[in-house]
Amino acid sequence: MATGMDRRRFLQSGAAVAGAAGLLQINPDFLISSAFAQSAKPMVFLSAENITGNWDPTAHTTLSQKNIEGFVMGFLTRTPMRLDEPGSVVYELATGIELLDPTKLRIKLREGIAFHDGKPFKAEDVKATFEYGARPDRPAQWYPGPTETLTIETPDDHTVVIDTSKGGYPAHLFMFLASFLPIMSAKDIAEGPGGALSQRLNGTGPFKFVAQRGNDTVLEVFDGYFRGKPAIPGINFTFVGDSTTRMLSLLNGQASIVERLEPEQVASLQGNSAIAVNKVVSVENKYLWFRCSKPPFNDPRLRLAACHAIDRELILEVLGEAGHASSDFVSPVKFGYIDLPNYPAFDPGECQRLLAEAGFPKGQGLPPLEYITSVGFYPKTKEYGEIITAMLTEQGFPVSLTVLEPAAWNERLYHRPGGGPGHMVDCGWSTGSPEPDLVLRTHFHSSSHRITGIEDAEIDASLDKERNAPSLEERKRILQTETMPLLATKMPALSLFTSVMIHAMRTELTGLYIYPDGSIDAAKPA
Repeated sequence: MATGMDRRRFLQSGAAVAGAAGLLQINPDFLISSAFAQSAKPMVFLSAENITGNWDPTAHTTLSQKNIEGFVMGFLTRTPMRLDEPGSVVYELATGIELLDPTKLRIKLREGIAFHDGKPFKAEDVKATFEYGARPDRPAQWYPGPTETLTIETPDDHTVVIDTSKGGYPAHLFMFLASFLPIMSAKDIAEGPGGALSQRLNGTGPFKFVAQRGNDTVLEVFDGYFRGKPAIPGINFTFVGDSTTRMLSLLNGQASIVERLEPEQVASLQGNSAIAVNKVVSVENKYLWFRCSKPPFNDPRLRLAACHAIDRELILEVLGEAGHASSDFVSPVKFGYIDLPNYPAFDPGECQRLLAEAGFPKGQGLPPLEYITSVGFYPKTKEYGEIITAMLTEQGFPVSLTVLEPAAWNERLYHRPGGGPGHMVDCGWSTGSPEPDLVLRTHFHSSSHRITGIEDAEIDASLDKERNAPSLEERKRILQTETMPLLATKMPALSLFTSVMIHAMRTELTGLYIYPDGSIDAAKPA
């Protein structure tokens, strides 16, 4: 039986666990209904995003692959991340997590579990995963410090002890982060980044990886899943970049479930007895990321001026059901969220004041600026991108909009020497955990240049301070009263809104549980 823990107990108990990935595979109340399972057909999922081709979970930050990992891989704990209980958790591969002292955490593991290749799941796998995932050369390095800041011991095959005393940061950070990365096999990790990890997924989850055939990822049921063989025989996960094509495939029966519907598509599906629609406020904020490492947005006054030029209420009107208001750098389902009182609002007068102060009165002298967005992945990006471009232009920013299909947009997304393509980029960031640093530290600390490329000693110091807080309550206080208000004075990125994840599915799938990062639970035992 899964063990639950409410938010209040989580915040009050030093022995509580709050680490989580964004889907839950161990609560049978939220699993696929028997109607679909009785058809004995694979579930066909049409994804809005392409995959990278490298299956190493530490080698990418691509949401479509993380969703596939959710079907195949195992995690220590899971969390539903609802607005009312963002910190509630259940155990999966772990049976208990206890904070022994401020720098030491003990994890007890479930017995009798095997990887898809037959290797028994043991403490050595958790140790290897943590050490590998903490390597600073990994593109998806999530943990509080690099490998050399950790001491990880395995007193027996089902116990792991993490000691962070060498790194000088509290072990309670692993209550959020330790289970974000899926648990990999120590045998696979030993082969290194170019070995088995990059070629296929090998997990402990309800479905196993079979093949990659072009845009199609083929999964089949894992008979040895520790909670019982799932009723669905397999999953075909396919990239289809056009939202209209995804919807038509659902309507004609070629697809079982599709993601990221446009608001007008939701309206057109209402009343169709063969289709069910699922909506949930997500863990993903959509951002206008500034290239902070090159002119003109290396000047925070220019970034703030651009933020004051944008009326986010108009964007929400365009999005309709697909958007939820947010005035913070993280989603409302993240730990530490608050509506920041100093978050920049639409204010043309303040925009002009800042432009003049920065030496560009009414935008005169600014270079041509490129704003990059995608089409076909996120809802309404082209439409609200045109609105943002018009609002910036009205205030004197000489902006042109570049609209790309997802693969080309993905290629231009990240920071690189010289600052990265363009000057502003539209992108969401969905991380299946309540941990705020998966956004804040990933994007705004100088040690990580993901999209903005920002290097700011004051921001670094504040992020280090909140990370090193001695308790979760103190960390929450620092986040809400110091770190996030400081970010709002420098605005390396503007959070436009929180996404509402909208999926549509055949009614036979009613009962499917979809989590706030878009992950899906499809593990109901046969």
